[in-house]
Amino acid sequence: MKKQPSNTAENNEAGLKDVVACDSSICLVDGATCRLLYRGYDIVDLVEHSTFEEVAYLLWYGRLPGFIEFQAFLDGFTGCMKLPVETVMILRMFPHAATPMEVLRTAVSSLGHWDPDSGNTRLDASLRKAQRLTERIPMIIASHQRLRDAKEPLEPMSNNGIAFNFLYTLQGKEPDPIMVKAMDTALILHADHELNASTFAARVTAATMTDIYSAVTSAIAALKGPLHGGANAEVMKMLDEIGSPKKAADWVLPRLEKKLKVPGFGHRVYRCEDPRATVLRKTVQEITAFTGESRYYDIAQAVEQVMLAHSKVFPNVDFYSAPLYHAMGIPVELFTPIFAISRTVGWTAHIMEQWKYNRLIRPTARYTGPALTPYMDFGSRA
Repeated sequence: MKKQPSNTAENNEAGLKDVVACDSSICLVDGATCRLLYRGYDIVDLVEHSTFEEVAYLLWYGRLPGFIEFQAFLDGFTGCMKLPVETVMILRMFPHAATPMEVLRTAVSSLGHWDPDSGNTRLDASLRKAQRLTERIPMIIASHQRLRDAKEPLEPMSNNGIAFNFLYTLQGKEPDPIMVKAMDTALILHADHELNASTFAARVTAATMTDIYSAVTSAIAALKGPLHGGANAEVMKMLDEIGSPKKAADWVLPRLEKKLKVPGFGHRVYRCEDPRATVLRKTVQEITAFTGESRYYDIAQAVEQVMLAHSKVFPNVDFYSAPLYHAMGIPVELFTPIFAISRTVGWTAHIMEQWKYNRLIRPTARYTGPALTPYMDFGSRA
């Protein structure tokens, strides 16, 4: 890892803002032009022409596959989705009050016990484990949710992709193609976003040369925190509180006057609209037109109009993912776990990139405590 020079508090701002922590060829977040590129490919093009599985191949192998090699790749994907029996047993043991993110964190950690490649950090073994994790995390989420709903987990349907099988094993029926496409779109858009908190956590953990399951567990633990994951759940809470498009201004304007954050708006990097929000706005419009239920989308549109009229803050990816997932019949408590389904591809790509030129990540802290202080016995202390 490259260390940036830092002589003043301004150069070493809290949160490591603008500090370059590593070189990476995986993802470009272009805040100035509001583009997001995976290995040089614009996400808008990938959403239109590609699939989540092909994007996984791109991020892991560094290029788009040829037809024959991609078919072989898909054969592996559709053949390893089923969860180990032991993992399902663990899911049955969690208390009902356990949240989906808590369950996911612990269940993913346990997967390594039954993986023959568990401790092998060679590239070929790491690619196999990245694929297994990407296949099985959606099955963990869906299986646990069904158990919470007093239903039995379902096995995935062969020859179908991750978006299809997540919706099928969660909802118990074959999803409509428009729903599968919407989920696939969301997964592509969330697959990577450079050094966000969870990805950086994964790289820091991987740099110790621990196993890939431990590194991904670190990422999930970071995502569980409300300052990283959970933003789209806050958007749904806001839309519920507003209740009607006519009440959007009454809810938003007082918050702007008090300089309070409006959920789903603003981004630390983008200086214009998050390109993922642009795609998801169109996607949720298509889904609500299909379902005939557009209440939350209509409220979201009203909120956006107020925000754009009275501020220079644009919607981010969380703003439209919330009404999209709701329109697809997905419980709010699964919004953050769905992020993990997608981002596992990015996490594992970064882990493997870290190992390629590995060096232990060990930054320096600026000491702000007292100067050298002599030790005094109890009787001499004030």
